[in-house]
Amino acid sequence: MKIQSLFVMVIGLALLSSCANKNPNDKPDATSINKTKEVYSILNLVKENTIIPDSVIRLLNAQHHQLKVLERRTVPGPFKPADMKYYSDYIAKVEELPVINPGPGEYVHVMEGRRHGYGNLTIGITETFPNGAPPMHSHEGEESHVLLEGEILYAFADTMFVMKGPYIVNIPEGVPHAFKNIGKQTANLVVIFPTNIWKYDVLDYFPFDSVAAKRLSKFDSFENKLTKN
Repeated sequence: MKIQSLFVMVIGLALLSSCANKNPNDKPDATSINKTKEVYSILNLVKENTIIPDSVIRLLNAQHHQLKVLERRTVPGPFKPADMKYYSDYIAKVEELPVINPGPGEYVHVMEGRRHGYGNLTIGITETFPNGAPPMHSHEGEESHVLLEGEILYAFADTMFVMKGPYIVNIPEGVPHAFKNIGKQTANLVVIFPTNIWKYDVLDYFPFDSVAAKRLSKFDSFENKLTKN
């Protein structure tokens, strides 16, 4: 009995010591983190500005595809350009950036260049939840997608393909595109534009609701030079 009591006492002391030494600020183990939720805060959610497409916007898109342009979206203002006097002016913290919601399960933390001292650079970091996707859209300039971890289904003009991170995808100017997170955890896709203004044109087609035959019929007269071998 004395040996059993001593054993129970030792176990009890060990448990107390473990609790006493535990730092309340310690981060939870990676296995206990819910990876289907946002990695960064989306409390700075703002409603995008929408512009009815004029003849110039329609003509720019018509050079690359036959889809109808529904609207142009931008990050709302007003804004004051950074003074660029102190080191803090050269830093953009993700949790302080405006957040937009382009589509279901898709949030983007937008570092718009003109707000942060850049002449030709804009970057967005997404919180793309499982099955989340932006609408089919296009840009006036080229774009680059960077993903370190995750699995993404792309709609790229009249082509669909799957990519697993890490990767970099080049999207030429004017090419209609969208993407969907088909992985099991939130994807933090980084999008990069060689312009200091965030804007994109939403098109009248959502590719992930269609079967392949219907998808291709939307581009029956579109010459997709990227897929020709």
